Amino acid sequence: MRPIKVLSRNPDDYVRETKYDIQRVPRNYDPSLHPFEVNREYARALNATKLERVFAKPFLASLDGHRDGVNCMAKHSTNLSSLLSGSCDGELKIWNLTKRECVRTLQAHEGFVRGIVVRFCGTSFFTVGDDKTIKQWKMQSPGYGEEEEPLNTILGKTVFTGLDHHRREGVFATCGQQVDIWDEQRSSPVRSFTWGVDSFSSVRFNPVETELLASCASDRSIVLYDMREATPLKKVVMTMRSNTLCWNPMEAYYFTCANEDYSLYTYDMRNLEQPVVVHMDHVSAVLDVDFSPTGKEFVSASFDKTIRIFPKDGGHSREVYHTKRMQHVICIKWSADNKYILSGSDEMNIRLWKANASEKLGVLAHREREAANYNQKLKEKYQHHPQVKRIARHRHLPKNIYHQAKELRVMREARRRKEKNVRKHSKPGSVPVVTEREKHVVTVVK
Repeated sequence: MRPIKVLSRNPDDYVRETKYDIQRVPRNYDPSLHPFEVNREYARALNATKLERVFAKPFLASLDGHRDGVNCMAKHSTNLSSLLSGSCDGELKIWNLTKRECVRTLQAHEGFVRGIVVRFCGTSFFTVGDDKTIKQWKMQSPGYGEEEEPLNTILGKTVFTGLDHHRREGVFATCGQQVDIWDEQRSSPVRSFTWGVDSFSSVRFNPVETELLASCASDRSIVLYDMREATPLKKVVMTMRSNTLCWNPMEAYYFTCANEDYSLYTYDMRNLEQPVVVHMDHVSAVLDVDFSPTGKEFVSASFDKTIRIFPKDGGHSREVYHTKRMQHVICIKWSADNKYILSGSDEMNIRLWKANASEKLGVLAHREREAANYNQKLKEKYQHHPQVKRIARHRHLPKNIYHQAKELRVMREARRRKEKNVRKHSKPGSVPVVTEREKHVVTVVK
């Protein structure tokens, strides 16, 4: 028998599921039938980039309640919606970010609260302040009629300026005139590190290699330690002082430090001779830095009243956030779900921002998500086209920051031009070419 060819049509390919659905159109994806495909895609990429700037509204909420500048913040280790903040008058507040309200207030210290850290299990937290004490508090609010008392108080000999907790054990580190390692069960440090420095400003445990820690010192150095060793490992001395640092949560070797010279430096701890990347864009001292949980980006807070988001390997920021009312930004945190950024500033407010300025919050329909993903791929494909690049890069800056950035650019160009002229009129090889990465490192001590 001869086979008979029959036309077969599946109703699912052309019939709408409901009358509100869009009409289904049969498509033939043969490239020869679509000679203008690239042109069409480019137009879509351009429109997607323009719409991204139109919908870029990153500011979400302001949490006000502090009566003095917000000096430090801490994320809850197990709960996404909890945030702890300490102010310059010794007051500590615990916030519920979902309801955007303060759920608990306590007078933690006399003078500044210098550091807060939540224990890895999330049941308690530690604070240090200008009154030379370390206090451990319960995360749960006290019951009816109970006093707001710390679980444990350790009286130190000097002022503590920084604090961090081990990721897996009951061990924490403080810094002040020296770096101390404490066991939660003891009232004296189990180990102290000094390296001829009069004070340290911050100390951080490595989240991956949990025995390692790093600190920023007042002699412009960054010092690396191993908790199992009796002495510090090595230190790198820079031309200007680093205020704080943050380890990359995904790549154990890398850390980024926020410097007084308006830049941030990402180092590989295996080779401290020069930074891996120099991140430049701020026009005043950088006061704090925090990595995203993916380790691909970090956010920085500056004295110039702005927040900037940098790619971990990019020299310039992809985003800058500012408001008219926001003063010097002292502390910054990136939420553990990678969606939000929290900043604490001089004028007593904590601000909640979107990590991706134009992202739509809330539940997305399937078609919305598909369209967003498609637009994202288009923007990536055409990101280097001049028109798309120009629109995507443009940011409106406050007038003073715009002029300061312009002035710094002119100064940098003048310095470069002068070096070039000196080299041109000197004996060959007598004036070496010093790269931007090498300029800022004075020496490495091991």
